[in-house]
Amino acid sequence: MALPMLRGCYRLPSTLSFTRLFLNESPVLNRSGRRRLSPCSAAAVAVSVRPYSSEQGEHKQKVVVVGIPNPFIWFRTRIYYFLIRTYFDKEFNIEEFAEGAKQAFSHVSRLLSQCQFEALEGLVAKDLIGKLEEKCSSLPSDYKKALSADPDEIMYTTPGDVGIFYDDNGRKFVSILMRFWYLTSAQLPDESMEGTRIFKVAIGDGEEEPETKRLLTAIYEFQREFTKGVPPDWTITRIEHSKLLD
Repeated sequence: MALPMLRGCYRLPSTLSFTRLFLNESPVLNRSGRRRLSPCSAAAVAVSVRPYSSEQGEHKQKVVVVGIPNPFIWFRTRIYYFLIRTYFDKEFNIEEFAEGAKQAFSHVSRLLSQCQFEALEGLVAKDLIGKLEEKCSSLPSDYKKALSADPDEIMYTTPGDVGIFYDDNGRKFVSILMRFWYLTSAQLPDESMEGTRIFKVAIGDGEEEPETKRLLTAIYEFQREFTKGVPPDWTITRIEHSKLLD
């Protein structure tokens, strides 16, 4: 199942009965603007800078991100994927979904960086757009630049929290939270970026000054209603850019 371009926007009813997979948690901004708990990544991530050579003999460096999945969490998420394929979408494939989510993340993060909030309509939940506009409008220019994740700078993508929701009217919802690690060359003050990793990435023959990049994380939650007759659109209902939208 390929992730369609996110269209349509809907709100969850106020009363829901749900089954949800919880992981370790930390506060993020959700669509209501309240502080809620977000799951930790299902992987421990190690990051290193490794040298390599091109065909022309130039010495370069690249950032390598290695994920080490938690076996228990990996098993639990597979159960949820099985339930989605069995009861909601028999063609669902988490690898294809993750690739589509990665493209959507890059696109939406660029719109956020450029403060193109009207262009987010149909991609992001309406009530969340207002909260994002309030947050982003007061950000310094370098912070806005750091929101944008170029596809080539996304180092690692992994699914996290998975939720299956039912409301009192029988409407069915599935949500999948994705975590992204990406590099940015935006000049961010060190004192406000405590806990993030900084790399000097050298490209070329070594004569030029290495470019300094910082590894940031982002969390996006994708949600879709699976009620019969509803368009098969995924909507982003939750966004966090660590250290930027706190």
